[in-house]
Amino acid sequence: MPKLLCAIDASTYGPSLCDHAAWFATRLGAGVDVLHVLDRDEAGTGAGLDLSGSVGLGASEVLLEQLTKADEARAQAAQAHGRAMLEGAARRLTEAGVAEVGLIHRHGEVAQTLIDLEADFDLVIIGKRGEGRNFDEGRLGAKVERVVRGSVRPILVAPRVFMPITRAVVAFDGGASATKALTHVLESQAFAGVDILVAIVGDPGAQRDARVQAAQDLLAGRSGSAVKTLEGDVEGALKRELRQGQGDLLVMGAYGQSRLRELFLGSTTTAMVRTGKVPVLLFR
Repeated sequence: MPKLLCAIDASTYGPSLCDHAAWFATRLGAGVDVLHVLDRDEAGTGAGLDLSGSVGLGASEVLLEQLTKADEARAQAAQAHGRAMLEGAARRLTEAGVAEVGLIHRHGEVAQTLIDLEADFDLVIIGKRGEGRNFDEGRLGAKVERVVRGSVRPILVAPRVFMPITRAVVAFDGGASATKALTHVLESQAFAGVDILVAIVGDPGAQRDARVQAAQDLLAGRSGSAVKTLEGDVEGALKRELRQGQGDLLVMGAYGQSRLRELFLGSTTTAMVRTGKVPVLLFR
């Protein structure tokens, strides 16, 4: 059975993450493991409260004991909150029709934990921003970007609001990762009945024509699929094509060639994921 890993925290992305996971899982017949990671401060490992120099500053042993107990209580509350979030996610997934749901509660650093666990999963689902950055539109969460850059599994970066996926827009430049992405969409049961648009950004010429032909060969006349050429800068062209609020999914290779390469080697990458309101499925 395929397995999906869905990482949640206390941000407002939790319901959307579960709903995206359920959409893929029910179409694939997959199980979902929900992950919550307590960082070292929350877990009470000592990083949150350093009392080593307090005695020399005149703090009494009674006060130190009170502070230590307060730190322990905070850690216990964080652990209880994490367990409650996992249980809530499990209920939401089960109610959405996911037959097998597992819960993973870890201590550590969330990005590294995801990278360490991903080998056992077919798809990793994360939110655009984590806890503490719910309304920070000025940047992509640093932990999210680290996962995207460090993962070798497909990564779905979900927006705050879920909509059932009705069309997959595949950014295609003829490179290995873009070809892998398009092949996956064509072969995966998750996209059965979903319209597929292959978007090729570039100026008219022999190179673009070759990419169009390569895409058409891969589509092989699949019903509900089309190839479309776009001109201009990659970010702007793709954003103009994507229909926000209408069930679009952007699919792309994590590394590409020519102008699409900019998406994952420069600031355009962050901008595409950060400012768009559609989910983005990334392949290495």
